[in-house]
Amino acid sequence: MFKGYKLILILFICACSSFAQRSDGMSTNLSHFYQGKLHFGFTLAANFTDFRIHTVNNAAFPDTVIDDTRYKIRSVYTKGDPGFALGIVCDVRLHEYVRARFTPNISFASRSLEYTLENAKHDSTKIYVKSVESTFLIFPIELKLQSKRLGNFSAYVIGGGAYVLDLASNKKAAAVSSSANRLDDAVRIKRDDITYSIGAGVDFYLQYFKFGMELKVMNGTKNLLYKDNNIFSKSVDKVNSKMVVFSLTFEG
Repeated sequence: MFKGYKLILILFICACSSFAQRSDGMSTNLSHFYQGKLHFGFTLAANFTDFRIHTVNNAAFPDTVIDDTRYKIRSVYTKGDPGFALGIVCDVRLHEYVRARFTPNISFASRSLEYTLENAKHDSTKIYVKSVESTFLIFPIELKLQSKRLGNFSAYVIGGGAYVLDLASNKKAAAVSSSANRLDDAVRIKRDDITYSIGAGVDFYLQYFKFGMELKVMNGTKNLLYKDNNIFSKSVDKVNSKMVVFSLTFEG
């Protein structure tokens, strides 16, 4: 999926670049846009959020009793879901083609962990899906390296890091029991994360504002899993976050 997004973005940038190079320069909009030191705007974004998981060794997988039959964890998979985000843009000019960007946003996301349990005879399986819904406050600080402007178009690459706060993480704490075999227990995720990001985008200079399109990948660096006393938490050694974000920005 990530490769598909990257291919679409590369083709889009190439097409826009070709179009911009054919511009005769007679209708340049916002010709003094980057003479200002500071710009503000807002962003609307769609995201796709998922986990990167590291399971424990098969020999260490815990088991449990269901309907008088003992089951062992056979596999654990993750499934991502789409979400959306709203944010503001603060853009500071550091150099002619270098910008510092602070783009705090609130992001709504969900993903799930799917556990397949199997009995010793391999003739019966059980599937349990543990959904994790999150409301993120994301505080990214990034560097934006911009190309030379061609008519009313420019391209850029961007990268940096962010502090991420999950406002919904505490809601999961009440759903955890003290029993190791409870099958209705939630998988708890920690509140705080640090991510790094890399992406690319294009800017279009319209008559009254600058419109941008950006595709970015964010990867979490912290292990988000709480080691609770249930078979679902014990089956996973490490959980990291990952997110693909497609943003539309509007700057004046």
